[in-house]
Amino acid sequence: MFNSLNKENIVADKNFNRWLVPPAALLIHLSIGMIYGFSVFWKRLTQVVGTECGVDVSFFERIFITSCDWRMSDLGWTFSLAIVFLGASAAIFGHWLERAGPRKAGVAAALTWGGGLIISSIGVYFHQLWIIWLGTGVIGGIGLGLGYISPVSTLIKWFPDRRGLATGMAIMGFGGGAMIGSPSAEYLMNHFSTNGSGVWQTFLVLGCTYLVAMLLGAFGYRVPADGWKPEGWVPKVKDNKLISKNHVHVQNAHKTPQFWLLWLVLCLNVSAGIGVLGVASPMFQEVAVSIFDKDSIVAIAAGFVALLSLSNILGRIFWASSSDFLGRKNTYLIFFALGFLMYVLSPWAGSIQNISLFALIFCVILTMYGGGFATIPAYLADIFGTQHVGAIHGRLLTAWSTAGILGPMLVFYLREYQINQGVDPSQAYNLSMYILAGLLVFGFIANILIGPVNKKFHMTKAEVDKESRLVKNVSKIGVSSSSNVGIQKIILPVAWLVVGVPLALAIYNTLDKAIVIFH
Repeated sequence: MFNSLNKENIVADKNFNRWLVPPAALLIHLSIGMIYGFSVFWKRLTQVVGTECGVDVSFFERIFITSCDWRMSDLGWTFSLAIVFLGASAAIFGHWLERAGPRKAGVAAALTWGGGLIISSIGVYFHQLWIIWLGTGVIGGIGLGLGYISPVSTLIKWFPDRRGLATGMAIMGFGGGAMIGSPSAEYLMNHFSTNGSGVWQTFLVLGCTYLVAMLLGAFGYRVPADGWKPEGWVPKVKDNKLISKNHVHVQNAHKTPQFWLLWLVLCLNVSAGIGVLGVASPMFQEVAVSIFDKDSIVAIAAGFVALLSLSNILGRIFWASSSDFLGRKNTYLIFFALGFLMYVLSPWAGSIQNISLFALIFCVILTMYGGGFATIPAYLADIFGTQHVGAIHGRLLTAWSTAGILGPMLVFYLREYQINQGVDPSQAYNLSMYILAGLLVFGFIANILIGPVNKKFHMTKAEVDKESRLVKNVSKIGVSSSSNVGIQKIILPVAWLVVGVPLALAIYNTLDKAIVIFH
């Protein structure tokens, strides 16, 4: 079994159907994407004990205390830690993944993400916040990073004729995880609520489910042989100065100004969107509390989170594919300009109690948030070449780690500060939205400054040839074997049904709940 994890043993032959790889990637990304739905847990986790901690209880004491409830800002660190370790693990293990292969990384991701949630269930059961941080934040965060980058470079290699579409498919599922996970978690918590809050049982069930699903996805990964290309495909040469014909080594990428400008572009775009996602459920409940019945608002808020997740998915496919025609730079200019307008308008929509407009604004924001993630790998391939794009992408995701702290903490702590100053909870997010809009202005400027990489950072032809020979030696194994085309014809629709049916049901459930919001 362990030998089957090695990269040299998962090289596909010429008969392999490349469309079997996307559903394997989706199984993993739909599982780890549940991190975006974690806001559905916050309200319940602040009411486990039933006694609010006094102002004399310090932050350090609340990490270990069992006699009073945690604050929402304390729980918010779970999400931030997960994103921090996502970026850190992607940066650390990105180059290793290129050598070890996506299957080995996928198995490691399954063990750490699924196992992390199981550990968190123990933390909730014993009311120990540090165990939740360790389980979901640290161990689970490592699983997020490994799972996130495992299919990116693989799918780019399988779909060189559709680079934008490939990056969209690679990480589409990460945006859809909450769309399936949030309503599922809500159902499980209600089912188990007779024995307490129902949260620890929900963590346990989700952890076991995701562990199995991700293992199935990992064993579905295959990599193309060296020099493989789609039958009949002839590369088209585009006259674009930003699309490099050369390659930059991963060890030199961070020495270029382009890397750090792209780092800022990703960080600022993500900070704005992730700040919203981290508080989506409670924010909607507090803004819409005077409109919806108290018994139904929690479920409707879960539908709002799922609607944002649907927007996240659609944005990843739409904007990544559109970037093939618009260009990556122009696509990001649209993100920052339109995003600024949306964030500035959101407090106004909330103040006039126009919930339909309020929800629509954040749906537009989330399409660009997801689109930014899906477009950045292709942007990197354009600027730095494809030789080390997976490893460079892993290092760039440290921008996501930074954004994972900056965005949610800015929203969480500004909310608490404003409420302490007497601001109504429904208006407590306004200042945060204006600050997030300001971040997008700096992102707009950073994107404008991006240009071609200096020739001194390009790999020489000898260096490229040397690495190609090493890859070719590894890729020889397995190429001569013969795939069973008949079995593939059966497996292909089944694989797509496995990921497609839950997605279709989640979309139906999302739209069904969205009718109430837009009524």
